[in-house]
Amino acid sequence: MSGPEARLDSRGAGSGIPGSTGGGASGSACAPRAPGAPSGSGAPSGSGVPGGAGSRREGPTDLRLVPPALAAWAAAASTLGLPGSRVAAVVVACLVPAVVLLVAASRASREGRSAGRSRVVAAGGAVLLCAAAGAAVAGLHGADVRRGPVPGLAEEYARIDADVRVTSDPRTTRPAVRGNHSAPALLLIDAEVMEVRTPNGTGTRVRTPVLLMVAAGGHRADWQKLLPSTRLRLGGRLSPPAHEGERLAAVLRVDDEGAPRITGPPTWIQRAAGELRAGLREATDDLDADARALLPGLVVGDTSRVPSELHDAFKATDLTHLLSVSGANLSILLFLLVGPPGAALSAERRGLAPLLGLSLRGTALIGGGLTLAFIVVCRPEPSVLRAAACGLITLLAIGTGRRRSLIPALAAAVVLLLLYDPWLARSYGFLLSVLATGALLTLAPRWSVALRARRVPGRLAEVLAAAAAAQAVCAPVVVVLASRVSLVAVPCNLLAEFAVAPATVLGFAALAVAPVAPPVAELLAGIASWPVGWIATVARTGADLPGAEAQWPGGWSGAALLAGLTVLAVLLAPRLARRPWICAAAGLLLVLAVLRPVPLTRIMTGWPPPGWAFALCDVGQGDAMVLMAGEGAGVVVDAGPDPRAVDRCLRDLAVTRVPLVVLTHFFSPQLETVSCSG
Repeated sequence: MSGPEARLDSRGAGSGIPGSTGGGASGSACAPRAPGAPSGSGAPSGSGVPGGAGSRREGPTDLRLVPPALAAWAAAASTLGLPGSRVAAVVVACLVPAVVLLVAASRASREGRSAGRSRVVAAGGAVLLCAAAGAAVAGLHGADVRRGPVPGLAEEYARIDADVRVTSDPRTTRPAVRGNHSAPALLLIDAEVMEVRTPNGTGTRVRTPVLLMVAAGGHRADWQKLLPSTRLRLGGRLSPPAHEGERLAAVLRVDDEGAPRITGPPTWIQRAAGELRAGLREATDDLDADARALLPGLVVGDTSRVPSELHDAFKATDLTHLLSVSGANLSILLFLLVGPPGAALSAERRGLAPLLGLSLRGTALIGGGLTLAFIVVCRPEPSVLRAAACGLITLLAIGTGRRRSLIPALAAAVVLLLLYDPWLARSYGFLLSVLATGALLTLAPRWSVALRARRVPGRLAEVLAAAAAAQAVCAPVVVVLASRVSLVAVPCNLLAEFAVAPATVLGFAALAVAPVAPPVAELLAGIASWPVGWIATVARTGADLPGAEAQWPGGWSGAALLAGLTVLAVLLAPRLARRPWICAAAGLLLVLAVLRPVPLTRIMTGWPPPGWAFALCDVGQGDAMVLMAGEGAGVVVDAGPDPRAVDRCLRDLAVTRVPLVVLTHFFSPQLETVSCSG
C-alpha cells in the first residue's frame, strides 16, 4: 500500500503466531496466523470446523475495551494541535460526567441494584474517562511541539545554527521534474533541535522536533550512515511544516553539503542495532538487484535500496505492507520461543522455551526482551509499536497464567499506544495496521467458514478469507491516500504470502549471525533470495497488467463510497453464491477489466482508432507523440515526467517495441529506460 506515510500492514497487522487462537495463554502478536505460515491446525479459532483447533467453541467475543479505545483515539486525533484552552474544555467536558457515572455505578453496585444497568453506566464512564485521557495527552504533546522559539523562527523563515539529535534513519526522496528543471533527490531525517542559535548570537536550549532536508552533495553516503541518537551541529533555514497539526514544529533545510559535523556518537543500543542492519545489507551485497533491495525491507524495514520502479510495482499490487516491518516479523520470533498456540493452555511449553528449561515467567521475560530488541532494530514504526504492545500484553498473560482474548488485547494495545504517542491517532499506517488486524480477528474466520461450507478446500479458504478481509477494510483508506483501487491486490497477496514466511525466517537468521559469521549470513541470504525473488516477480507481473489499477474518487467521500459498495457486496455475497452463473460472469468481467484486451477496449472506448498512424498521449506535462512504425512498434517523441502515463498509453496502443525515442527537451535520467520499455 501506498501513501507518504501509510504503509499497508494487512500481512503483518494480522499475522500472529501460527495456529489456533483458542483462548489459551499463548503467544501471538494480537492476530491469528498469517496465510502461508506453518500451523498446528487447519481451522481458524472458533470456526467450529470438526477436527480443527477451533472446534472447541469459545464464548462471545469480548468487546468491552473497544468503545474506550475508539473514544481515546477520536479524542486524541481531534485535539492534537488545538489551543490549550480548547483542549482543557474538552477534557473537563469528558472528565466530569465520567466521574459522575463511575461514582453512580459504584454506588449502585454496593446497594445491590441491577447489575446489568450498573455495568452499562460503568462502561459509559470508562469511555468518557478514556476520551478525557486521550484529549489531555494529545493536548500536552501538541503544546510541547509549539513550545520554544523554533515555531516562531520558522514563520519568519529565519536562518539558524543548531545542535540537533537524530531520531530516525535517513530516507531518500525521489528526483522530481518540474518544467525543464530536475529537483535533486534529498535526504530526509527526523531530528530534535537541542539548542538553537540565531544570527544575532542568541542561544536557547530546547527540545523541538524538526525535519532535516539535506542535499548532501558528494557526502551523501556519510549522511546516510547516521544512526538515531547521533548529535550534529549544523546550520540552515527554517520553514513551517507543510500541514498544520503535524508532529513537526518546522522544516530545516541544511546548508552543509559536506560531511555531517558529529558532536556526539549514537548510544550503544543504536550502534548495536545499526551493526545488525549493516550486517544484513552486507550479506545481501552479492545477490541480484531485487533480492538485494527487498530482503532488508522484509526483515527490518530498510528500503534504502528499493528502486522507484519496484516500489511503484508494490504500490500497484497493494504489496507495500511487505516493505514495512509488522506483526508478522515479531510473531516469528515469539513462535520460535513459545511455539504454536494449537494446544491452548499448554502452548507455551512448546518451541525453544521448554528445550531451554524456562519457566512461564522466564519465557515471558525473555519474550519481552526480544520484543524490545525488535523495536530498537526495526525502528518504532506504527505497525511495529502496535505489534509490540500486543506481544507484551500476551507475554504478560503467559507470565501470569491467565487466559486472554485477542480483541481485548488489541484494544488495550491501542489505548496504551495512543497514551504513549497520541500522534499515532493521525497516522494512516497505524490506522491500516489496526484495521487489518481487526479484520483478520473478526471477519476472516467467519468468511473462511462460509467458504468451507461451499466446499472450498480448508487451506485455500483460510488464506483467501484472510486476504479478502484485510483488503476489504483497508481499501477505503488507501483510496483516501492514492485515489485508486488495485484490482489485483487479493491474488497478488495470495501468491506472495506463501514466500513471506521462509524469506523472513531466513532473513532474521542472516541478521542474527552476520556479526559473528558473515559467510553463513551470506549463505542464508542467498537461500532467502529465492522466495524474495518470487515476491518481486509477483509484484512486477501484477503491476504490468493493463488494468492492475482503477481510478477512484479520492478523499473521504470516495472512501465512503467504496466502503458502502464493499458492505453491499458482502451482504449480497451469500445470495449470489447460490447462483454460479452470476459468480462466473462477475469473475469474467473482473478478468477482462484487468487484462483489458485491445479489441475490447477499442469497442468500449473507441480508443485506439482502427488503423491509427499518429497518436497523442496526455502524460501530465504536455503530450507524448507516438508514430506507428509497424506491427506492435512505435516511435515515441517525448515521454513526460511520469513514466507510468506514457507506458499506459503505449499499452492501449498495443505498442510492445519502441525502436526510437526522440526527446526534444530536458528529461530525467530515470525516464530513459522506462520510456523505451513499451
